[in-house]
Amino acid sequence: MDGEVISGQWNGPAKDFPKTLTLGIVPQQTPFDIENNWGPLAEYITEETGYTIHIKTASSIPTFEERCAEGRYDIAYMNPYHYVVFAENPQYKAIAKQKNHQIQGIVVMRKDAAQTDFETLQGQSLAFPSPAAFAASLLTRAKLHQENIAFTPVYVRSHDSVYQAVASGLYPAGGGVKRTFKATSEEVRNQLQIAWTTNKFTPHALAVHPRVPDAVIEALQDALGKLDDPIAHEPLLKPLRFKGWEVANDTDWDDVRQLELNVLLGTGTP
Repeated sequence: MDGEVISGQWNGPAKDFPKTLTLGIVPQQTPFDIENNWGPLAEYITEETGYTIHIKTASSIPTFEERCAEGRYDIAYMNPYHYVVFAENPQYKAIAKQKNHQIQGIVVMRKDAAQTDFETLQGQSLAFPSPAAFAASLLTRAKLHQENIAFTPVYVRSHDSVYQAVASGLYPAGGGVKRTFKATSEEVRNQLQIAWTTNKFTPHALAVHPRVPDAVIEALQDALGKLDDPIAHEPLLKPLRFKGWEVANDTDWDDVRQLELNVLLGTGTP
């Protein structure tokens, strides 16, 4: 094969680019659920493009962040904050996003909670997936701060872990998003209610590392662009709770950049 990856870049012709691509998925759910939900799409892309897609995830969102920073994934499905950060370095490039969708955070409480207003959470410990989970943690924590609610964040690794912890009564409330809430187990979901939501923003990005050639990107976008009918492509879209995919551009996430989320994180840098 002519060509090799040098300093994160591919120096050979696109036709000689490796035929196996890693697809990193942010660990909002368990590895088992990620494999089940994304597996059909990976098989479809493999058949359509000729590039074998291997799904990868991480044991936690912080570990996923480290791997993105290192450029470990050829393709990565990452939250809006992650994209803003990793578009800067190592310069991941957005190629697609969920069609006709915006993301918003939710706060869940048990259905038997006596009250669901902000004041009931004053001084409480609340569950979140990780510090930099965009909608489930950053947006929900920002909303609580805006309402002058003092609370202690507890990070429990994944969205599913948040829902399970609140359902079991370990915490009075926790942050998530509607997509993962709908996808969590019926037993857990039936014990919970969405108490309130945040504003809406551009959703997760499907982004590629700069080493991926344009010809490969075009093949990926063509394959995803064909998934424009949620009924005809139900086996591929329903597990993801998607209605389809659409081509994305870097500027689509300018609404997230304007939030200056490094300030919300309490740091001077992302």
